[in-house]
Amino acid sequence: MPIHLPLFVITTWLLAMLPGAGQALMIRQTLEFGPRPARVTIASNATGLLVWSTAAAVGLSAVLLANPHAYLLVRLAGGAVLLVLGVNTLRSAARQCAPSASGPGATTAGPAGLRGAYGAGLGTALGNPKAGVFAVSVLPQFVTTDGPVLLSTIALGALWALVNVCWYLLFTWAVGRGRALVSRPAVRRGLNIVTGVVLCALGVAVAGGV
Repeated sequence: MPIHLPLFVITTWLLAMLPGAGQALMIRQTLEFGPRPARVTIASNATGLLVWSTAAAVGLSAVLLANPHAYLLVRLAGGAVLLVLGVNTLRSAARQCAPSASGPGATTAGPAGLRGAYGAGLGTALGNPKAGVFAVSVLPQFVTTDGPVLLSTIALGALWALVNVCWYLLFTWAVGRGRALVSRPAVRRGLNIVTGVVLCALGVAVAGGV
């Protein structure tokens, strides 16, 4: 195995572990909707990373991020996605104040709910300019000259997505294990409020280029 591959895995794993929009989103999906929608969100987040890495491989993301207007649109779109998720989480916390027949932790398991979960992860990944910057500036540093550069870059992008999937599966499993500890309505409502505020703050930060 080339020595750069373990280093790449370690780098992407540590980056995945950094607190940010992805972790806040996974907490929301796991606590609010359950493990199945959370796994769909993980898959869609990986899809977004594959899109970024493929775009980097063909040079599209470099052009996109070099264009101030295009970069601004990406930032604003990513910020909007996080803001919408944050507002919806806060609205869900407000609804929890009223009695519900569905009980705590109810989830929409139908196709519309899963489509929403997929869109949330994909939108967050594609709207995250930091993922684009990583795909353009960091990922190519691990590409060797052995073999086609295009395929090597795409392969590293797939590995990047796989590392993120492994981390988020572990992360959401841990969150799910603690779900019983936060089953009380007041605690769940408090967590939803905190998560919603964090998502809104991250949305403002992303849109502002922080």
